[in-house]
Amino acid sequence: MRAKSLLTAILVLSALLGASRSFAIGEDEFLPPEDAFKYTATADEHAVTVEWRATKGYYLYKKRMGLSAATPGVTVGESVYPKGEVHKDDYFGEQEVFRDTFKVSAPLTGAKAGDTIALKLKWQGCADAGLCYPPSVWDATVAVVAAKHGATADELFGKPKTAVAQGEDEFLDPDVAFVLTGDAQSTNNIQLNWRIADGYYLYKKRIKLEPANAAQPIGEIVLPKGLPHSDEYFGEQEVYRQSLDATFSVPPSAAKSVDVKVTYQGCADAGLCYPPITKTLSISLDGAPAGSANTVVASGGYVSEQDSFMAKIAGGSLLVVIAIGYLGGLLMAFTPCVLPMVPILSGIIAGGGDNMSTRRGFLLSIAYVGGIAAIYVAMGVLAAYIGSGINLQAIFNQPIILVPFALLFVVLAASMFGVFTIEVPSFIQTRLSDASNKQRAGTFIGVGVMGALSALIVSACVAPVLIGALTFIAKTGDMVRGAVAMLSISIGMGTPLLLVGASAGALLPRAGAWMETIKNLFGVMFIAVAIWLLTRLVSPRVAVMLWAVPLIALAWVLWRARPKSPTTRNVVRALSAISVVLALLEIQNGARGGTNVFQPLPKTSALVEQHGIEFKRIKSVADLEREVAAAKAAGKSVMLDFYADWCVSCKEMEHNTFTEPDVQRVLANTVLLQADVTANDDADKELLKHFGIFGPPTIAFYGTDGEEKRNFRVVGFMKAAEFAAVVRQAVAPAAQPAQ
Repeated sequence: MRAKSLLTAILVLSALLGASRSFAIGEDEFLPPEDAFKYTATADEHAVTVEWRATKGYYLYKKRMGLSAATPGVTVGESVYPKGEVHKDDYFGEQEVFRDTFKVSAPLTGAKAGDTIALKLKWQGCADAGLCYPPSVWDATVAVVAAKHGATADELFGKPKTAVAQGEDEFLDPDVAFVLTGDAQSTNNIQLNWRIADGYYLYKKRIKLEPANAAQPIGEIVLPKGLPHSDEYFGEQEVYRQSLDATFSVPPSAAKSVDVKVTYQGCADAGLCYPPITKTLSISLDGAPAGSANTVVASGGYVSEQDSFMAKIAGGSLLVVIAIGYLGGLLMAFTPCVLPMVPILSGIIAGGGDNMSTRRGFLLSIAYVGGIAAIYVAMGVLAAYIGSGINLQAIFNQPIILVPFALLFVVLAASMFGVFTIEVPSFIQTRLSDASNKQRAGTFIGVGVMGALSALIVSACVAPVLIGALTFIAKTGDMVRGAVAMLSISIGMGTPLLLVGASAGALLPRAGAWMETIKNLFGVMFIAVAIWLLTRLVSPRVAVMLWAVPLIALAWVLWRARPKSPTTRNVVRALSAISVVLALLEIQNGARGGTNVFQPLPKTSALVEQHGIEFKRIKSVADLEREVAAAKAAGKSVMLDFYADWCVSCKEMEHNTFTEPDVQRVLANTVLLQADVTANDDADKELLKHFGIFGPPTIAFYGTDGEEKRNFRVVGFMKAAEFAAVVRQAVAPAAQPAQ
């Protein structure tokens, strides 16, 4: 036996040496590899195809071929090969090889028309005359063209529809190998089932789910852990055999069915890999048991608040859209990012002087809210045409806009303090009064412009109802329904402002010393709004100290007030002294390094800072992919927080949510990433576009498998307890292995 083994080894070694020698000294007999094997690569937005041409007398081994992307962010999926010919090798047994001309295709993701991407082509081939070339990898580049509209999977992969049928003695039709059905477990919980034939399997990473109707959102598909499968060129994969059950959820609605697109790809153990298959299923909800929010959570198919709003906007009548939008806007009105509009409008009305009536105050409020509504409807129209590619609030929250706008409020404050009171001759005053009475329409236009600018600059808000409406418009292009939703949101947000305008006109004193004091107080509010804007441009420590300015101004106004009652005078003086003390505390708070204006005392502020969480900053899509890959390798989930200095809700999350111990506990095994998109530069825009979001605050989660859990995205401010509950589900361990 030993002699026989030794003889075999000598023969193999002799063959290899002979092949090597023939290659070295027989250049006239054997072609260089680039002449023996030529290729042409083409690609569109969905697939890449390599057409190989093997010279007569030469062949390529199927098992030695591979195709992958070398451009960051671009992924090439499993290659699809034609049927090769069987080649018997004396030492390696039967092999499948390719001769002459043949095509290899694979799904392509992450590339768009106009891009040029780099590819890696792995190959090994031989000549019938006895030469075997060493395994090699060639670099190639290919320009991506627009995909053919309506192309089918068969067209994309260059594979005739009869390819599987011709080998039906060996391979099953894909609809027989993988039988897909869907069933409603409840009105908001759907189960998908695959029955997989013996000798066949499905790739976990090739299973995708999306709504057939973009206006009907669905939860993320929940898949069990698969079985390990070792691929010679693509590494370890998870696959499913025999049977697969997956679930997803839908938000409660009046819909009678749910339509989804399911994409999957599988192979046969005998060597055939099918191209990706996409099927559209319409699953009836009639007769299904009633579901609940608890059912959705228990199934792992959480549906985000913005997706729920989008479903209501898409599925309801226009009256429902108006009601949902109005209520959502009304809730937005009581958030910190909208509250600064109250002193702005009130100050405008107070600046009208003694002739301000209830009617005029209400009309000015309508003009102000009309400006807000115009901006919101315009945002909806832009969303329909551009999608999430433009962020008006980011554009209008740059220093070149914020500084002049802050100075405008300082000027308005100075006018409230009487700095600009200049006496002019009476005949000129009369003419100016007449001109003013004729230009009241111009005043309303000016107030409307102020409302529009306030919506863009002062109220840098992103809330679930707003994002739900914008996402609906961007995905469906339905500008009529979208514009109605945006208009309803703006009116709901402006309702408290209308009440303020009407009451201000009625409650403001008509004349006297108190009228001057009230105007001075509105001047303090204007200074506060100016500081509110400037804090977006300076460090948190400086921002804290800047808040001492309106406090000192308030102390000055209160000290100058002259109430008639001695008791009232003493109260006002005491408030003035308290305001001075608070101003000094804020100055020392910032000097000491404090960043929370609401925690000026050293002990309390230190406690908050001690319990803060630290993020690792990323800037680009490449940074994100690198960090997610590292977290996956370490078995950790990922939380990505989109932040901007001008984002009010971001700072709310920072000070009120991320500081809570319960939130920190559930994030203990999670990598914390933060993307600061304040600058709104090209890298920021690319990152926002990658996620298809309109702006911060938005928080995305990735599981330990490195896949984003899209339906767990958090938009806008969320209280600590509610946020912790979402995090628990988003970073929950993967399901147990399939039995």
